[in-house]
Amino acid sequence: MPEDFRVSVTFEKGGELPILRIVGEITSEAEESINKTFDSIAREKRSRVLLDFAETTYINSAGIATLISLITKSSEEQGKVEFVGLNSHFKKVMDIVGLTDFVIVHDSLESALSP
Repeated sequence: MPEDFRVSVTFEKGGELPILRIVGEITSEAEESINKTFDSIAREKRSRVLLDFAETTYINSAGIATLISLITKSSEEQGKVEFVGLNSHFKKVMDIVGLTDFVIVHDSLESALSP
């Protein structure tokens, strides 16, 4: 896995809203770490999960497959995944592969956190 890759979870809104921050490249090498981190979020807190791409530098088809897996898992648990921090290139990629049909995309973390 690239040395600059890391994934972490923080919580907003009084500890209720998980934000999964992905730093670096989302490839097959990142899949296990992303899934483990997502799975570490308590089920009752997964009704809404923000994926923050502000520091993501690259994504390939394996990375897209990982995101699809998270969206599917969340949907099966009656939850939803929302994207924040997409640059124009990543937004275009997500549109092309159709992921934006299944998630809410926020322009900023502030807009995602506002009621």
